[in-house]
Amino acid sequence: MNRVQVILTLDMENLPTNFPEILKQEQEVVAGWKLQGFLEHLFLRQAKNGAVLVFKDLNEEEVKSLMETLPFYQLKKSVEYYNLIQQF
Repeated sequence: MNRVQVILTLDMENLPTNFPEILKQEQEVVAGWKLQGFLEHLFLRQAKNGAVLVFKDLNEEEVKSLMETLPFYQLKKSVEYYNLIQQF
């Protein structure tokens, strides 16, 4: 089972005034991904400037397409993608 890890860093110095509304939209999208079963983990970064997401059963291109639909994607400073292999 393949995994893709995404590290999303937000541009915290240029947040829009409607950030709380965008956060609510973000939470709804992520909750939907969890219900659909392809978002395995979501970790908020301790610095509160982004998140680490772990997707399962999707390839990197599919994950990139999904990430582009996230409300926070428009506020990104950077996005990094890592294909992972689970060791047993």
